[in-house]
Amino acid sequence: MNTSINADRAARFEEQRKKKMMAQSLEYGDNVPAQPGSATSMGGEARTDTAGSPSQESSSDPAPTRHAPATESERVFEKSKYESSTPFKSPKGDRFS
Repeated sequence: MNTSINADRAARFEEQRKKKMMAQSLEYGDNVPAQPGSATSMGGEARTDTAGSPSQESSSDPAPTRHAPATESERVFEKSKYESSTPFKSPKGDRFS
């Protein structure tokens, strides 16, 4: 009796595996590997795009808006390209008038 239960389980497992493989081959096609690989193992070039890495992107800014400071004192007092050159002045008067 034990062998028939094990045989039944094995047969059901094998059938489920075949169904899963069939669904996977229909979904992904026969020429796509089941496990994802790296670009080099897939025969392609290594990825050099830095779109997902802001720290690498910032080093290649296309047009920095200011020149590099000439002296140390210029470097200390220079504003960054993101800082306003004029301080913010709020409009006078209350907001309800």
